[in-house]
Amino acid sequence: MKREARPIKIDRRVTGANMIDEPLQQVIQFSLRDYIQYWYYTLSEDESFLLEIRQTVQNALVQFSTRSKEIDWQPYFTTRLVDDFATHLRVFRKAQQRMAEKEDQKKDSAEEFVDTFFEVEVEMEKSVCRDLVCTSSRDEEGFLKDLCEVLLYLLLPPGDFQNKIMRYFVREVLSRGILLPLINQLSDPDYINQYIIWMIRDSNCNYEAFMNVIKLSDNIGELEAVRDKAAEELQYLRSLDTVGDDINTIKNQINSLLFVKKVCETRIQRLQSGKEIDAVKLAANFGKLCTVPLDKILVHNVALQFFMDFMQQTGGQAHLFFWLTVEGYRVTAQQQLEVLHSRQRDGKHQTNQTKGLLRAAAVGVFDQYLSEKASPRVHIEDYLLAKLEEGVNNEDPTPEIFDEVQKRVYDIMLRDEHFYPSFRQNALYIRMLAELDMLKEPSFKGSDDGDGESFNGSPTGSINLSLDDLSNVTTEELVQIHAFISDTGVCNEHGKTYALYAITVQRRGLDGIEEIWKTYRRYSDFHDFHMRITEQFENLGGLLKLPGKKTFNNMDKEFLEKRKNDLNAYLQLLLSSELLKACPALAPYVFDFLENKAYNKGKGDFARKMDTFVNPLRNSMRNVSNAVKSLPDSLAEGMNKMSDNMGKMSEKIGQDIKQSFFKAPILVPKPDSDPEHCRVSAQLDDNVDDNIPLRVMLLLMDEVFDLKERNQWLRRQITSLLQQLIRATYGDTINRKIVDHVESMTSPDQVADYVKHFRDSFWPNGILAETAPRRDRSIRMRTRVAAKTKLLEIMPDELKHIIGAETTRKGILRVFEMFQHTQLNRRLVYVFLEGFLETLFSQCKFHELFNKLHSRSERMRKYRQRQQSYHAPALQKR
Repeated sequence: MKREARPIKIDRRVTGANMIDEPLQQVIQFSLRDYIQYWYYTLSEDESFLLEIRQTVQNALVQFSTRSKEIDWQPYFTTRLVDDFATHLRVFRKAQQRMAEKEDQKKDSAEEFVDTFFEVEVEMEKSVCRDLVCTSSRDEEGFLKDLCEVLLYLLLPPGDFQNKIMRYFVREVLSRGILLPLINQLSDPDYINQYIIWMIRDSNCNYEAFMNVIKLSDNIGELEAVRDKAAEELQYLRSLDTVGDDINTIKNQINSLLFVKKVCETRIQRLQSGKEIDAVKLAANFGKLCTVPLDKILVHNVALQFFMDFMQQTGGQAHLFFWLTVEGYRVTAQQQLEVLHSRQRDGKHQTNQTKGLLRAAAVGVFDQYLSEKASPRVHIEDYLLAKLEEGVNNEDPTPEIFDEVQKRVYDIMLRDEHFYPSFRQNALYIRMLAELDMLKEPSFKGSDDGDGESFNGSPTGSINLSLDDLSNVTTEELVQIHAFISDTGVCNEHGKTYALYAITVQRRGLDGIEEIWKTYRRYSDFHDFHMRITEQFENLGGLLKLPGKKTFNNMDKEFLEKRKNDLNAYLQLLLSSELLKACPALAPYVFDFLENKAYNKGKGDFARKMDTFVNPLRNSMRNVSNAVKSLPDSLAEGMNKMSDNMGKMSEKIGQDIKQSFFKAPILVPKPDSDPEHCRVSAQLDDNVDDNIPLRVMLLLMDEVFDLKERNQWLRRQITSLLQQLIRATYGDTINRKIVDHVESMTSPDQVADYVKHFRDSFWPNGILAETAPRRDRSIRMRTRVAAKTKLLEIMPDELKHIIGAETTRKGILRVFEMFQHTQLNRRLVYVFLEGFLETLFSQCKFHELFNKLHSRSERMRKYRQRQQSYHAPALQKR
């Protein structure tokens, strides 16, 4: 007799919250249907195996849910997660710096960059390297299987775990069916870019941010995708048959698209030539610069940083620090005397302690900057010095006691040729304008637009181009000339052998008529032309670099090909619209050189030989002068110590105010560790527990915008400013909001939404989603541009004012670039997963397990060998 199968009853409760259990049961059902049932029913009709598997999965989920409820997730989401992200960004930034230091980089260096990234990770983490998991699919699958087996051991009852067949089935479904596709999706740069656009969907598209992205893009694929889309839209608009008011709208749209297309083409040519024009250098040589008054510089954090660096180079730092110290003294004195007067009005008992401390501080300022023992010393007229000394020693201290001397020091900084006037001619001034977003693009007609712009205004000739530029161009500008060296050969004439370069020239006029011709030039012609234009236009010497001469083996095929490429790059830079706009008088020389005629040399052979001899001498002299200029930077330490001493002296004054400012402690690196070679959270002080989430967020901001490289005085000011801001807006309240937000993210409602999103993305309409076809390359590139534009347009102006527009822009683009590498995204996903599991199973030794799994890398073995060889000599000495 056949025994009847007893029905197995399954308790469908998993988490205890019905809103979560319902979609979770659907996920279990869909997983069993699409990964097991479709083949199992071809083997057997007995459903007890399927029910047992379902029961096993459900048991694991119940255990998972129970453990999750016992965990306080707030430290993970507010500290560990942010720390993991910031440390990943630090590794990326250091890898970028290391790649920039390498010479002779190839354009396609993505693989080399990934290798460099994981080398830096080994140095940072010291015990793990995730390169195998992130770059080898075989190792990744093995890692996920091992991980799933450990999780099943922790989550399943012993009897279920010992059933190997069932355990292997569940492991395969989890690792290959669920986790691997999820990781593939989360690490896809195109998916991340789409997600960025979706998150910032509420903001309107900003034309200025879009044009900045195009002008700053180093990816030719992005530029070609935008150019092709603009050309497609242009073709559509020109095909429309419109009348009336619509015609003006369409003309404006056509003009806009033409301008975008032109900017893309110019940028592509510049990148393909291999010679990047530094916009800052171009503006310094040819541009009309905005004037920022000294009084505005002294009260603006970003501008002050550059002026401080300049004053330290020129030895005028004592004047600047005196001015700043007096400003600090005045504010402190005003606050303390107001407190003193209010106490007197209330009839409270008074002591002379406050006045005594103010007098001591004033004497300290005088001794440190103005007395004979001061080093360096601020030199002012004797009568002012004597008057101040008398007031400091014999009169009651007042906030205005230094005013007369401070005004005189300000006048010296303003008028002395070594200080502010020289600063306006220095490269630091150009960089300051870039940070303030006030750098003007050189005008084509050399106009003086924007000369009278105010400090807070946006200069007329701003680097941000307007749509009207295209409609206002002159006939001369629309005559476009393109040229490139198409061929090279060796000629023999009158017993002399020389290389000849064939230049193909294309000229298109306003009427659309195109002319093409070839002209032939020798290297000596290029050399002569270069000497002529650099003498005529001195500023060109810093922008245009002609490839050097070679005396021997200069007819080799390889050498001629390299020389051809170098001359081609020189030619493209010479014909770039930016250079011709910046220096309009150069155009006739260039056109004359490219004419189809014999070149009339302006220099003799002797002059060219002397130039070849003298130029290296000039360069070496320039290098020596640069070295001499850089020496005063070492004085910065001394000045920092001086200002720190002054700070210690004034700490007693207004202690109550300072305590309120510094309620959130300053983030100071621990003394025993190199802050650049450790995790970001290592900079937190273990002895301070308050406001940890907020402080970790500030550390992340520090990492994104690379503030460590900034002037140390400015960095202290930014820290102080942020702390005052936190205090003014109730730091504890902000911290509480962060914690509350995390609690809402982990609430049952939100978890139910997460499960539903997971279900709907894997099984839309209850059907297993097919692998999405890879999107067309041009669409992916345009998505990149759109995502970058979205990130730039949400950049708050307040941030620009605190740390500078250029620094803010670079920081945001650095974060964007970090997400454009699939292998690095995988690394970040695995770091998050490891942190999650270490938090969930805190009593288990997951940290040791991950160290063991990630220590199989060849890079780890080499790193340990280097460490052993490094420590061996030290042990021998002992």
